[in-house]
Amino acid sequence: MKLKGTREASHADSWYTGDPDTLSDELDDFLSRVPDSIDENALPIPGAKVVIAPHAGYSYSGPCAAWAYKCLDLSKAKRVFVLGPSHTYYLRGCALTRFAKYETPFGDLTVDEDVVQKLDETGAFREIPSRGDVDEHSLEMHLPYIYKRITQTFSSEADYPTIVPILVGDSNGQEEKEFGRLLAPYLKDPDNAWVVSSDFCHWGSRFSYTAYAPEGKVDELQSLNRRTPKPTNPPIHESIKQVDHLAMDAVASGDHNKFVDNLKHTKNTVCGRHPIGVTMAALGELAKDKPEAGKYRLKFVQYDRSSLVEDVTDSSVSYASAYAIV
Repeated sequence: MKLKGTREASHADSWYTGDPDTLSDELDDFLSRVPDSIDENALPIPGAKVVIAPHAGYSYSGPCAAWAYKCLDLSKAKRVFVLGPSHTYYLRGCALTRFAKYETPFGDLTVDEDVVQKLDETGAFREIPSRGDVDEHSLEMHLPYIYKRITQTFSSEADYPTIVPILVGDSNGQEEKEFGRLLAPYLKDPDNAWVVSSDFCHWGSRFSYTAYAPEGKVDELQSLNRRTPKPTNPPIHESIKQVDHLAMDAVASGDHNKFVDNLKHTKNTVCGRHPIGVTMAALGELAKDKPEAGKYRLKFVQYDRSSLVEDVTDSSVSYASAYAIV
């Protein structure tokens, strides 16, 4: 598959500022709010080459994403895989870009054509339609952060890593494991870093998800509607947090089946469930080959929401950031 053309930064000047100086200052500010150490490790955490971070507009999720990006260790990176869900068209399985470069307000990031070609030759991947690629935000929202962290890590543009954008669409647990096995050698390679794009719970009638745990009983989830009296035990936002943390605990367990089962039970609207699932499966493959304490498991460092829902007419989107040492 011959790559050509540059994917435009289609969400610049809407989801985030397109002015490079203003954007740089904004990202610096977000990163400065994150502590300089986490879990007794100075940031970036050595070996933390896998992160989960959100992909909403920067005014909403930028501060949360900064936690993941300040943890991310790019010191040995020659390429960065970016896995995100498809919001713009129905995708079954995984798909690769056809663009040679991705534009950011800071400059273009080059797609690693050799790796894309090798993945394409497996026959397991589809091609992302050009229009769907341009319209999709789940990959783009990470590129300014990646560019920022690259410039903080490397002094010469000649050393800037390439990127490998992958959309991960609808798939069942077994299919996620198959893609995880296929990608595990790339995750194992010390030259590769890994960014997983996902928001967490999308709550509200506009998302067709109004699950609520009465008295905090998640086993008794019920759907609220406009005729439901305003619940207070707990407030809706606390119920959302509880459902999110069950999903986050499942991810942090390292047990791919546990994450799949959690989502089946709660129906939590984690839009990047499949990129997360594929990454968990790949990490699981590495853990089987070489079990090491403190490695191959995602650890969450930040959780936030766009708003705190009190009434069924409200809505919110949840954001979470995590890292894994490989």
